[in-house]
Amino acid sequence: MKNLFKLPGLLRLMFLTLLLVTVFVNCAPEKYRESTDETLNITEYLRANASEYSLFLEILDITDYASFMNTYGTYTLFLPTNNAVETYLTDIGATSLVDVPIEDLKEIAKLHILDQKVETTIFTDGKIATPSLQGQFLVTGATNDADGSSITINKDSKIIVSNVQVGNGIMHIIDKVLRVANKTIAKTIESDPSLSIFTEALKATGWYDKLDQPITFNQDGIASYLSVLTQTDAVFQDSGFNTIDDLKVKYSHLNDPMNPEDSLNLFVAYRILPGLNYLADLAVTPTSLTKAPLEVISLKLAADTLLINEETFNGVLEKGVEINRESSDITASNGVVHFVKKNFFIKKRLPAPVYFDPADQPEFRQLSSVFRKPGNWASLSDAELADVTWEGSQNVTYTAPTGTSGMGWHGDLFEIYRFRDSYINNIEFTTPVIIKGQYKVWVSYRRIARTPTSIRTYFNDVQLSRLLNMTEWGDSGTPERVLESQGYKRHIEPYNGAYNSRLLGVITVETTGRHKLRMESSTNAGGTSMIDVIEFRPVDMDQLYPKFESGGDGLIYQ
Repeated sequence: MKNLFKLPGLLRLMFLTLLLVTVFVNCAPEKYRESTDETLNITEYLRANASEYSLFLEILDITDYASFMNTYGTYTLFLPTNNAVETYLTDIGATSLVDVPIEDLKEIAKLHILDQKVETTIFTDGKIATPSLQGQFLVTGATNDADGSSITINKDSKIIVSNVQVGNGIMHIIDKVLRVANKTIAKTIESDPSLSIFTEALKATGWYDKLDQPITFNQDGIASYLSVLTQTDAVFQDSGFNTIDDLKVKYSHLNDPMNPEDSLNLFVAYRILPGLNYLADLAVTPTSLTKAPLEVISLKLAADTLLINEETFNGVLEKGVEINRESSDITASNGVVHFVKKNFFIKKRLPAPVYFDPADQPEFRQLSSVFRKPGNWASLSDAELADVTWEGSQNVTYTAPTGTSGMGWHGDLFEIYRFRDSYINNIEFTTPVIIKGQYKVWVSYRRIARTPTSIRTYFNDVQLSRLLNMTEWGDSGTPERVLESQGYKRHIEPYNGAYNSRLLGVITVETTGRHKLRMESSTNAGGTSMIDVIEFRPVDMDQLYPKFESGGDGLIYQ
């Protein structure tokens, strides 16, 4: 008997009952407007409705964004009412918009605008996948109060009229001005009275100063964002820690918390993750590095709960620590802050499977109108992808096909057109985190004519033992264990013979972390190569199960 386990988007799990039922079905105060009477562009619409929106229009005029927002495009505007802007002015002690520094108004204006059209019906996780023009992401949620149920933006602002169609996009009317997060992670944590012990731990270990730095970029253009898993004083107290001194007695084995090898320093470092990871990102990240050297946390989505370090070892379930989703997703100027519900410490990890979908790149994921939307595709250049590089000037393509060609895992594929010298070759992926150990490497693809018949694959510049021939069809007849012994398998279910999976060899991962997988074609391919999933399975793990749901997100167990 096979069981199908699906992994839906985070907000669909988090808010499925609350948001979809209480907001869109019940008699909630939010209004849903299908379209305007005329196809006015955004700026024209604001001028035509000045009694309600003249102050935000004034912001656009002062910042010279009014003409920009009147041009052709597919924008989303979170539009504050005049009352909302007046409240903002009162909050900052200004009598009019001319009293506000123009740079502040520019940041405010850009925070309210996305360069893609995003309807409330496709709010599928806490973080809206497309960032604002200001650069910070907006976070959706749901709330119940005396006025009923509402969709919220960045915790505080409610959508009061949604999906107003205009000539160059869509608008959602909100009751509060969105505020740019200008506090660092350190200052954000320190400003929360419930995090006083955690703040003291940051200061005692030197991590406060590291979390108080502005964003910088390395030579590859990667930003220095961090994500922190905090815990409140109440959580510490539940574990018997009432003061920072209690923490030092328990964890500071060297009596020197500033020492990176001191257990208290590692206790804090284990809660700091590299990168900008909202709950929506963590939900699709099975394993994440931490700032504790070579230590990782595992993440698991169970029903509507996101858990840290839950796994079964020797047949015994080791329960994980729940992330408090209602409190989390707090944007800071240099990262994001989350809350956990229980205390935890470093957990030693055993080799674990990694199922790498090369089409799931952050830059493709941000294209919300394309990503995992059947019938859509998008091409990006080497310079536009942080974790994929190649030789050649051509673009690679994300595609979410329809029909029988869309039967891969997640229903999408990573396409390489003319995978060969002088076009695109030596394509190198940065893998997700892989825990130290030995693994078998499988590459699954959709068979297309005129694709490479001889691809060499390298893990950290060490060649794997077998070549990949992407013209080979899948085998639907041979018993699957016999097929496995020959170095092939049927990786998806229901199965489609246009897909094939090839074992390329065994690798030894020397250190826990992200690694490099490079593919080099030695044949003169003229067609389009389509990669579905790359698997790293521990050598002592079943290599056939779980399989992948054809066209969906699930894993299928025997």
